[in-house]
Amino acid sequence: MPDRPATPVKRTLDKDLDKVTYVEDATYHVTKRLVAPGIGLIFLGLALVFAGIYVLDQPRATLILAAVALAGYMAMNIGAKDVANNVGAAVGARAITMTQALVMAAIFEILGATIAGGPVINTISTHIIDTDRIVSIGKLAWLMMAALLAAALWINFATWLKAPVSTTHTIVGAVVGAGAAAVGPDLINWNVLAAISAGWVITPFLGGTIAAGMLFFIKTFIVYRDDKIAAARYWIPILIGLMAGAFSAYLVVQLEPKNAIPPLLNLAIGIGVGIIAWLGARPLVAAQSAGLENKNSSLRQLFRLPLICSAALMSFAHGANDVANAIGPLAAIVRDIGLGGSLNVIAETTTHKAPYWVVMIGGCGISVGILLYGPRLIRLVGEQITKLNPMRAYCVAVSAALTVIVAAWFGFPVSSTHIAVGAVFGVGFFREWYTSHSRRRLAYMRSKAEAAGIPWHEADNNDERNPDEIHRRRLVRRSHFMTIIAAWAITVPVAALLAAAVYWVMVALFI
Repeated sequence: MPDRPATPVKRTLDKDLDKVTYVEDATYHVTKRLVAPGIGLIFLGLALVFAGIYVLDQPRATLILAAVALAGYMAMNIGAKDVANNVGAAVGARAITMTQALVMAAIFEILGATIAGGPVINTISTHIIDTDRIVSIGKLAWLMMAALLAAALWINFATWLKAPVSTTHTIVGAVVGAGAAAVGPDLINWNVLAAISAGWVITPFLGGTIAAGMLFFIKTFIVYRDDKIAAARYWIPILIGLMAGAFSAYLVVQLEPKNAIPPLLNLAIGIGVGIIAWLGARPLVAAQSAGLENKNSSLRQLFRLPLICSAALMSFAHGANDVANAIGPLAAIVRDIGLGGSLNVIAETTTHKAPYWVVMIGGCGISVGILLYGPRLIRLVGEQITKLNPMRAYCVAVSAALTVIVAAWFGFPVSSTHIAVGAVFGVGFFREWYTSHSRRRLAYMRSKAEAAGIPWHEADNNDERNPDEIHRRRLVRRSHFMTIIAAWAITVPVAALLAAAVYWVMVALFI
């Protein structure tokens, strides 16, 4: 008698469990995108609680807290948007990991904002509009609220369009537009605005010039030498020492009481720190260079330490400059309402110094934006910027950092993004010239070809000297250049008009 066929078992429980698993996977993929916005909202909540400790007993605390929310949101946008300019080169060159880059950038952004952000904050909050002549209590607060809201809206819209706009240009234009709508053009300090605008034009060229000069130095004294490793072992510690000395002298000026340290003593401190950094870098570079072959790929490894240092320096400079884009208007609002009441958290109302808690909100907001949204942008820029190689990326980062630091020293709000782009253009244009005109490079390439037994006319037949290839690269660079110029030209007037419109709406609804 044949066996009866087995009755199929319907595993209902397994099917239901599979459905639950699918639902869990779908929920995970949906909620994954909400994690970063959720953490951002938590930060804004904590910022409101932190600000409430200082302002809840004031008659217009609600207005200040609303400005705190907008300033914190702006700060996160700045951190997310600009972090790739600071550490993208180091990550792309594999000098540091993504996690190390994010942590380093977050720490140095906060340090730059809290230690050296004062002069630029003062310019945004008091110098663009003649705030001393605004006698109506609360008008300055509404003016700056409109500027903050308009700047946030424009930056979000531009980010959605993937337009390369500057947060500095946006906030300056917004303050001018809201100020003109609120108090008229007479109270706008046009001389200060002209100086700021001149800085926007000059600093990208300055950054490009410094970057090109540094690359010329590296090519002359390190790259096109018979013994590249020995040259790098000698010069890289000196470059690190110069960078450390200049940065320490700048910090002393920022931290000292006004004119407490004579210039010669400050110079001596910078030289001393530079010598210590040079002595400390020598064994590190020597150990790193042991066993390396005498070729350019080895130099890229040796520039790992300078590239990390320059990325940290650029993060500090970015925090010192761009924190004002978020909290400059907030500082003006706090001061305006505080002068009208009894707000005792402003230590120096006569010098228009921003309260420390205001600066902390801006610095921490930039760092939160870096940690939440930095990885995607760093990967994007890192993959593109590695075409520069670590040596050129180092030149870009150092020149941009030094230019931003000098501008922050004098209180000029400059665009760190445009300075970094200017440095990239400077490196690119210099390479175009150097490839065709450098006698040292031609002599070096000829000697290497002869040593390898290759005829020079064959060794010199490469893309870098091909006229069609050079022309193609030039067209690409100039097209990017025109895009950035167009975005810069549009941002200021658009932000100004939008801020004026926002102010008129606020007046109609709330005042």
